[in-house]
Amino acid sequence: MDKSRRDFIGKLALAGTGLAVGLPTFTFADSGKPAILGGTKAYTAGFPGWPIFNQLEEKGLVDVLNSGQWGRLGGQVMPKFEAAYAQTLGAKHCLGVSSGTSALYTILGALDIGPGDEVIMPVYTFIATYNVAVLNYALPVFVDTDMESFQIDATKVESAITKQTKVLMPVHIGGSPFDIDHFLQLSKKHDIPLVEDACQAHLAEWKGKKVGTYGLAGAFSFQSSKNLNCAEGGAITTNDADFLKTCYGFHNQGQGGSTTSYGTGSGTRGTNLRLTEFQGSLLLSQMTRFEQQAELRNKNAAYLSKILREIGGVEPAKLYQGTTKSAYHLYMFRYFSEQFGGLSREKFMEALNAEGVPCAIGYGQMNKDEYVTSLAKNPHYLKVYGEKKMKEWLESSHCPQNDKLTSEQSLWFSQTMLLGSQDDMDQIGKAIRKIKEHASAIAKL
Repeated sequence: MDKSRRDFIGKLALAGTGLAVGLPTFTFADSGKPAILGGTKAYTAGFPGWPIFNQLEEKGLVDVLNSGQWGRLGGQVMPKFEAAYAQTLGAKHCLGVSSGTSALYTILGALDIGPGDEVIMPVYTFIATYNVAVLNYALPVFVDTDMESFQIDATKVESAITKQTKVLMPVHIGGSPFDIDHFLQLSKKHDIPLVEDACQAHLAEWKGKKVGTYGLAGAFSFQSSKNLNCAEGGAITTNDADFLKTCYGFHNQGQGGSTTSYGTGSGTRGTNLRLTEFQGSLLLSQMTRFEQQAELRNKNAAYLSKILREIGGVEPAKLYQGTTKSAYHLYMFRYFSEQFGGLSREKFMEALNAEGVPCAIGYGQMNKDEYVTSLAKNPHYLKVYGEKKMKEWLESSHCPQNDKLTSEQSLWFSQTMLLGSQDDMDQIGKAIRKIKEHASAIAKL
C-alpha cells in the first residue's frame, strides 16, 4: 500500500469510520538489521507529545484570570465542567476534586472507612490505591492478578472477603474494564459497596455503558499523564445524590456551600480537596478533543493488536467479554522470551528502545515493596490490629500470578503512542519483527 493511501485510511480512522481496524497493511518481508546491532532505526519520527493544546486553553485560562474568581466556591466554571463530565459518562452526578487520589480518599471518607476496616484491591495497581486505605488506617487486602488481562483476578475476590470487609475497590488498570459483572454480583451478595477506581479509564465502556457509573461511585484522575488532563485533578461520579452530598462535604472541610445545592455538610470528617476554576477551564477545553482522541486510540490499538498477534511472542492484554471500549491509557502486552529464542525481557526492551519505540515494564510487586511491607511494623497498625494480625496480613499477601507477570512478561506502551498514525503502528511492528528475527545475536551483546 502506498503512503498516500495509508494516510487516507489514517484520516478515515480519525473520523471514526472504523476502516482502520482491518488486516495490517504493513509487510515484514524485509525487516532489516536491528538498530542495537548497528542497523537503521525502525522509527525516527517521534510519537505525539502530551498534552495537546491550543488557543482554546489559553483563552479559557485568561477568562478565569480576568474574572477574579479563581476558586470553586462561588465560581461558575467547575459546575459547568462537572455537568459536562457527568453527561459525557452518563452519570447523574459529578464532583471535581484535587486529584485521583483525592477522589478515592473522599469516597472512603464519605463511607467513614477507618481503623479495623478492610478494603479489597488489586496488587497490580498504582500505589495511590493502597495509600488511600492506609490514610484511613484501614487494612488493604491484596488480590492476585489475572495474568492474561493484567486486571484483578475476580475469581479470587470472594475468598478474600471477611466480616471486616467494608469496600470492594478494584481498578480498571490501563483503562480497560475489570470484570464488572462479577464484582456487581459480589457487591450485592455480600452487601459491600463497589467503588470503581477508574483513574485510568476515561470513556472506557462495559456493555455499552461508561465505567465509573456501575458501582456506588467512580474515581477519575486528571493528572498530567492521563487521557483527560489538567496537570493535577480528579473527579467522583455517582448516581446517589445523598452520597454526592457527603462527598462534597468531605472535600469542603465537612461543610456544604452557600453557592451550591448541596446544603450543609454531612458525615463526621472533612478536609480541603477542592479543584480550582483554572483547572476546570483546562478540562472543559481538553474535553473538546477528548472523544475523538479516544476513538483514535481504540482504532490504533485494535490495529496494533493484529500486528502483534501476527508476529507472535508478544500478546496484547486480554479484554473481558463485557468490554465494548478500552480507554487505552496504557497499551499493555505480555512478552514471551521463549518465542524470542530466550532473549530476556530487559534486553528486548533495550533493543526496542534503540529502534525509537519506548516501552516500560509497568507496575511491580507492590505487596513485596518495603514501603508496603513496613506497614506490618507500623506502631499505629500494631495498636489497632495486633502483631498476630499484621503477620497474617503479610503472609496472606502472597500473589504468585502477579509475581510471574511482573518479573517476566509485563510491558507497556503509553497512551500518546496510540495517537499517532497507522504507519506508526506499522513501524512498531517492524521494530519487534526485527528484534525477533535477530534475537540470538542481540542476546550475545
